[in-house]
Amino acid sequence: MSVYRYATLGGKDLIADYLKSLPKDEQAEGQLIMTQLEQKGLDYLKEILDTRQIEKKLWEIKFLRKNRFFYIIADVDNFYIVHACRKQKGKAEKFEIDKAKQRAKEIGKELGRIFV
Repeated sequence: MSVYRYATLGGKDLIADYLKSLPKDEQAEGQLIMTQLEQKGLDYLKEILDTRQIEKKLWEIKFLRKNRFFYIIADVDNFYIVHACRKQKGKAEKFEIDKAKQRAKEIGKELGRIFV
């Protein structure tokens, strides 16, 4: 499976930048998730206990309790991580979810699909 990370029009990889800002153990967990997705594909999502649907085809992976990957699955071969953030309160904050939705819409336009 191909795992794509959201990048700006200028090519800045925002997901990689987020991971680099984390402590080493959290960086390692985020990298492990992406590597396992590439190697095992969608079957790996069944192994991850902390996932939930946000809206339509936008989902969330929680890792090390405070970190979040928001993602969409375009098809069996293409997985897009559209946003990453740290949970500050009891649940993901609205502005973080809104950012993920906007990025999912952008990718949907590029692919001619509707994700949110």
